[in-house]
Amino acid sequence: MIRVSVTLDGAGALRACRVRGHAGLGPRGADLVCFAVSVLVRTVLRTLSGRPGIDVRGGAPNRGLLWMEADYKAEGRDFLAAAGAFLVEGLRSVSEKYPDCCCITIEPIPEHD
Repeated sequence: MIRVSVTLDGAGALRACRVRGHAGLGPRGADLVCFAVSVLVRTVLRTLSGRPGIDVRGGAPNRGLLWMEADYKAEGRDFLAAAGAFLVEGLRSVSEKYPDCCCITIEPIPEHD
């Protein structure tokens, strides 16, 4: 089971995402659910990298673990909110299609200063 935790602040800006586990639907290196989740998170991470007003970090230190965190200045908030909406919608789509392989949790945090 892939467990995804997405953290959004009070403004809806994406602040963190942690992915743990394996879907177990297909063979190693060819699992459609693992691939979909990985592509969504890595695409958001790459899209945010170098974006003005956004500081993003992330990595995949081990198989079955992928994480990202973001901080922002005022000019980056709207873009991070859009990135968060995109990521959550994509992950929900995967989770709805494959509920036995992937679950997503949204964790709110207080509004960013």
